[in-house]
Order: sequence, then structure tokens, then C-alpha cells
Amino acid sequence: MVAKIGTSSITDEVGDVDVAAVVKFCDGIAAARAAGHRIVAVTSGAIAAGLPAVGLGGAARPTDAVTLQAASAIGQSRLMRVYDDALAAHGLVSGQLLLAPLDFGVRQQYLHARGTIDRLLSLGVVPVVNENDALADDEIRFGDNDRLSALVAHLIRADLLVLLTDAAGLLTADPRVDTSASLIEEIQTFDAELEALAGGSGTVRGSGGMASKVQAAKIASWAGVAAVIAAASRPRVLMDAIEGVAGVGTSVAPRPERMAARKLWIAFAVKAAGRVIVDDGARRALEERGVSLLAAGVRAVDGAFHTGDAVEIAGLDGTVFAKGLVRGDATEVAAVAGRSSRDLTAGAVSMVVHRDDLVVVP
Repeated sequence: MVAKIGTSSITDEVGDVDVAAVVKFCDGIAAARAAGHRIVAVTSGAIAAGLPAVGLGGAARPTDAVTLQAASAIGQSRLMRVYDDALAAHGLVSGQLLLAPLDFGVRQQYLHARGTIDRLLSLGVVPVVNENDALADDEIRFGDNDRLSALVAHLIRADLLVLLTDAAGLLTADPRVDTSASLIEEIQTFDAELEALAGGSGTVRGSGGMASKVQAAKIASWAGVAAVIAAASRPRVLMDAIEGVAGVGTSVAPRPERMAARKLWIAFAVKAAGRVIVDDGARRALEERGVSLLAAGVRAVDGAFHTGDAVEIAGLDGTVFAKGLVRGDATEVAAVAGRSSRDLTAGAVSMVVHRDDLVVVP
């Protein structure tokens, strides 16, 4: 299983690491280990732990990438020191892994990451994963560890992803404004209305919030992994999630078809640099037959994307229904839009997105 805990759950109001909260999390990890489960921890908190050290704790979270990178470099060792001590109290050893989106998109790096985690687990070590925020910028980062944890769950072929947060799970309304809000105990399908319930980031220290946890649970479902969103403060929360205790949080069942690693990466790990609008015929072909997107089906382009970038693919009504890696830049694709392959000159982009690089995701 993969257990992820967020920044707001393990830091105090000024951003310092809440040792008691990390100890509780590690107590749960130790209990799961004692029950025979292999567990990988995904933790946030490095940036928040680093900010107070340079006098930036307690204020609104900085937004410039360089400051966030510096804070991560400062805070990561402080964060891991707490994990080392908390796990050592149970006779457990922790192993740090810092991952980036490319570790999931480049097959060799993907296999290296999987091999390292598998070996750590076989040695009895608890892998503690975080994003490599000290080097990543907005163009090459996940942005929150919820999505990272879902991809790690796919990477190690996990059975369960537990996303720990400040709330009991996804609620029917914001309890701060609606006292009748109740827990949604199970999600069968995802739609816009359900995802709208999640709102945005909950605290100035965190980058995720319930919206990113719902998205991560959705990714896990597509990866064939069951997911639970639950309160980090709940006693025995990890074991209750493992045992399927009623009311532990919001549970999401896995889809029966497990998405391939590369397509999961395209769909959820890389940021779209633009959009390609296609006609109804091309949309039907992509959705129903899983073919490549040809220039003839393109009607317009939006954005300044380059060859190899990820692009959203939308219908004439503006609905995004797929995502893929484009084989030409925006200017080249716009120049061939609506033209059949036989009418194109040599070297022109005829295949806009190959089917191996394309994923249809509702």
C-alpha cells in the first residue's frame, strides 16, 4: 500500500514540523508493517519545514519557484530527521526517495524507481517519498504530492492508496458554511458535480487540498488501485483503511481495466501545453476505435506548444476528451489542419498524435 500525508497534517501554523503528527503517522505505518503489509510513505512538508528556517514561516506561502526550491532544500533534511527518529522507535529504517515527473515518463527511469522501491521493501525498509522540489520548476513538477502518490501506487502495483488529510473525507458541502454536510463514504463514478464539491487548497501551507485528493483517487482508480481519503487525526486510520472499516473515509473502487504506465503518465503527470480541436468524425474514431489523430481531423489549435509536448484534445463543443503527445509544433499543426495525408507535402505533419501516445480520459 501507499500512505500519503499532506503538509497541513504534519506542520503547525508557522510551518514547523509537528513531531507528534509525524510520530502518529509512523505509528500507523509500523502497525501496518506488523500486520504483514508492505507500505510506502509519501510525505509533503519539506517546503513548509524549510520556510521558518529563513524567516518566512507563518506568512502566506511564497509563490516564486526559486524561493520554494530553496525552502525545499532546507526543509527536506529537517523533515527526514523526524521520520528517521519516529520509525526508529519501532525498530524500522527509512529510505528517502525524491521523484520527479520524468521518473514516470522515461521507461528506464521508471524501472529504476520501481527497482529501488522494491529492493527497499525487500530489505524491510520503509521508503519515504517526496517530490524533488529543490530542482523541479513549474514546468517539470507535479505541483502536489497527492498526484505523485497515485503514480507511486501504480509504479509499485499497490493494492491500496490512503490519502490522509485534515477532513474526514469528501463531504457533501463545506462544513464551515453548511453544518448539515455529511461524509460521502463511497465514490462509484467521477463527474464534474462531484469534483466541484472538493473545492481548492485548504491552507496557506499546503498546495493540494481536497480537490487534489479527489483527483489522486481518480488516478488511482484508473491505475487499478483502490483509494481511501481519510482524516490523519483519526485513531488507527491506516489499519481501518486496510481493513475496510465503514466510515473510515471516502473510498474509491479501482476500475477493472488497469491503465498502462506510459498512458497514465501522459494522462495525469505531464502538463498540457496547448489544445487541439477536432471534428466529430475524428472524435468518434479516437473514442471508439483507438486510432491515431490525423491532420484531416483537426479543426484548430490553441496554445504555443512544441513537438513532443502534451496537448489536450477537445471536440467542437470544447469538451476535452483525450490527451496526447503531439508530433509537431502549434504552427505546423495549424498549417495542416483539415487536410488529408495525400494532399500534404513531404515532411509535413500528417499524424498529429500517434495512438501509442494518446489517452482517452473522460
